[in-house]
Order: sequence, then structure tokens, then C-alpha cells
Amino acid sequence: MRAPVRRPDGQARQTALMHTKSVLEKLWEVEPRAELWWDSSPLVYANFRRRLIDRAPDKALMSAWLDRLYSDHSPPEQNLFRGVTTNPRLSFNVIKDNPGRWTAWIDAWIRGAGRPETEAVFWETYKEIIRRGALALLPIFEASGRKHGFHSAQADPRCRQDPEKMVAQGVELHRLCPNVMIKIPGTLEGYDAIRRLTALGIPTNNTISLVMPQFVACMSAVAAGLKEARAAGVDLSGWRSVITAMSSRFGTLGELHQQAAERGIEIGETDVRWAEIALIKKACALVRGHAEYRGKMLVSSMRVSPILGGEARVWHLEKLAGADIVFTIPPSFLEALLLKTPDLEFTRQFEEPVPGRIMDKLLKIPYFERGLREDGYSPAEFNTHPALVSTARDFCAATQGMLDFVAARLAALSR
Repeated sequence: MRAPVRRPDGQARQTALMHTKSVLEKLWEVEPRAELWWDSSPLVYANFRRRLIDRAPDKALMSAWLDRLYSDHSPPEQNLFRGVTTNPRLSFNVIKDNPGRWTAWIDAWIRGAGRPETEAVFWETYKEIIRRGALALLPIFEASGRKHGFHSAQADPRCRQDPEKMVAQGVELHRLCPNVMIKIPGTLEGYDAIRRLTALGIPTNNTISLVMPQFVACMSAVAAGLKEARAAGVDLSGWRSVITAMSSRFGTLGELHQQAAERGIEIGETDVRWAEIALIKKACALVRGHAEYRGKMLVSSMRVSPILGGEARVWHLEKLAGADIVFTIPPSFLEALLLKTPDLEFTRQFEEPVPGRIMDKLLKIPYFERGLREDGYSPAEFNTHPALVSTARDFCAATQGMLDFVAARLAALSR
């Protein structure tokens, strides 16, 4: 007779859950100085968590993984997510995640303000979303001695060529909570704003940055701002800098494919990923070697890619595993990692060079060659880089979406 199957008791099950690492925990263990950030507002995490657990084949395991990433109930220093990045679309998603709550808040503010303009309602709503999100991360900020727990808030993308407005908005947003980090775009004017905000001791995140000359410009702007801040005796205890490399946006939104085709160069999915990874590897080397810049590279816009032999890979994580950088993880990407690639393993591939034959091919494409070269673009050319223009257009469209929402509330209350 077959012996009865012994099912683990509750304690054994709990122990098994604690020792089953999620894909992100395995990545972090390769290099504990690396950081994982949530690429969305913390205000949407609870609903995201609930929906993902509902879809998971092992709900208890998924719950354990998600709670170790971020939980209000855990000691703040135990959360694996150490910071947050947002942009206009992600901020608007907060409203869409709970429209009833935000409709009530917007309506109450409109009534209290009399007859406000649409822009004023939009800005106050945006600030309230940022304020609540930053407060959620404040315990991490305080528990870490002001080193982690930053909440990135982006200046209005419509002002990306107006340094005065970007600085003014940055000061206003940072006043909401001490852990608010200001996202400033990689435009010519944006680097002037980054220098000035740094001089005030305000943390910054250089967004819409895609190529090496932008990364270098940011390092120089931050170094100059720090020099001004120290000369003025500015408190830098809550200051930090990160430079965002928008990985897949460089490879897919610019002219990489077009220029390759014009030159008869065949490039596939793996070549595009290598191009993005090559940029990030070099940027990290420049950060390490810069005498005056103090900050980290942050990788965003990652993809589950390439597909090799029918198997999904995640080269943006695998090839950068072992780097002391920040990985910011959006909800859709996290969902794919936990549901589609939970068995992914990591080794220290960051130190491994891009294959020479791949680099030789890519360097024949001016779009890549210029992007990799430190002087490949002049600061005046940043504003017209095709991937920057496309990304800025997306951010402005999301901003317009929030404007339309508050305009509808104004119209409804005026009837």
C-alpha cells in the first residue's frame, strides 16, 4: 500500500515561502549595493498586488514575494524596493486606479478655490499625488538616514526648455516632503536646471536621457552644483543624484533600425539589446571614474527580451547583474518577471564585455556610434534627439490626460 502523502504543516509552508526567492531577490543578491525601485506611485501598489495575487498559480508564494518587495506593515529597512520613480503617465494612473477617491478630492479643492483655472487644478492635484506618495516612502527615507526612500516627481514636461520654470517647480515639489527627488529632462536647459537644483541641495533624477553625451552633461552639472552648494554651506544630507538611462527607448524610438537598413546592416532583437547594454556599461564606467560626480546610473524602460530558443530572457537584468546601479521596475514588467520568468538565475555578467563582433557591427551605425561617444552630440542637439522628442511627446500627452480629467470636473461642477 502506498504511504499517505504528508502535506507540510503551516510552519513548514511558511518556512518554504521565506526561502523561495523571487527573481528580483535573486538579482539583488548578486550585488547588494544595487537598488530596486518601483516605477510607479506607491499609491497604486495595493491594487496591483491584489490583482497579481489573483492571477498567480501559487497565491501564497506571490503574496510573500510582493510583501518582501514593499509592504506598509514591514519594518521600512526590510523593503526591497528602496525608492520610486514616477512620470506624468504614472501619476495620472493614480487617479485611474481610484477615480472615486480622486474625483472627491478634486471636487472639494475646486469648491474651496472658488473658480480656479484648469492649470491650477491640475497642478494642485499633481502635487497632492506626489505628496501622498512621498509620505508613504518617508519611513524608508528616515530609517536609512536619508539615503533611500526617495520619490521622484517630474517637472512638467511642457516646460522642458524653460529652466526657470523647471527650477521653480522643483523647489515647490521638494517642499512637499524632504524625500521628493525632482526629475528633470536631458535637454540643454534641463542640465542648467539640474545644476541649480543641486546647488540648493535638492535631489535630482535626470530623465529622458538616452546617450553618453547627456550622461556626461549631467555629471558635469551635478559636480558644478555640488561645488556651489558646498561653497554656500548648503545642507546636503538629504541630497542624491541618479541618471536615468532609458534603455529600450534608445533602441526602439530612435533611428537605429532605419540607419542600419540604409547601410545594409541586418540587426535583430539581440543586437538592439546589446546596443542598449553597451551604453549602460560605459556610463557606469564613467560614473565610477568621475572625480567629482556622486551618484548612480538608473536603468528604466527594460523589457522581457530577447526570446532565445523559444525561451524568454531578460538581458536588461541578466547582462547588468552585478552592477552597482538602480533598476526601476514598472508594474507590467514586474508582472512579467514574476509570472513568466520566475526561474531566471543571475551571475555577475556586468563585467563581461559586449561581444566584439556585435560592437563592430553596431559601431558602423552612426546613431549608435554617436550615442556611445562622449562628444557624439553637442548640448544644443539634445533637444532634437529623436528618442527624446518621442518620449517628451508621450509625457506631454499624459499631462494633457490629467488636464482633461480635471477640466471635466470643473465643467461638471459649473453646471
